[in-house]
Amino acid sequence: MSEKSFEKSIAELEEIVEKMEGGGLSLNESLALFEKGVKLARFLREELDKAEKKIAILLKDEKGEVKEEAFSLSEEDNSENTEDPSAGGDEELPF
Repeated sequence: MSEKSFEKSIAELEEIVEKMEGGGLSLNESLALFEKGVKLARFLREELDKAEKKIAILLKDEKGEVKEEAFSLSEEDNSENTEDPSAGGDEELPF
């Protein structure tokens, strides 16, 4: 795959999904788009994996151990999520 940015690949994958959901494609067109979508999804997963590894390196403490911390966009999000654990805001992401 040529040099692509993460953002461009996401946009391209979204376009593929929209085309396939819209229907009206021949079997060959659908298969070609599906194959391209799978390749894009793999590329995106690899990029996310690389980013996760870089973040883990940056979070290592002085002993070389990764110190995991919960991620939140703001302090308000933390207070809202701690009050009602059933709200689902503190779910771990699969990556």
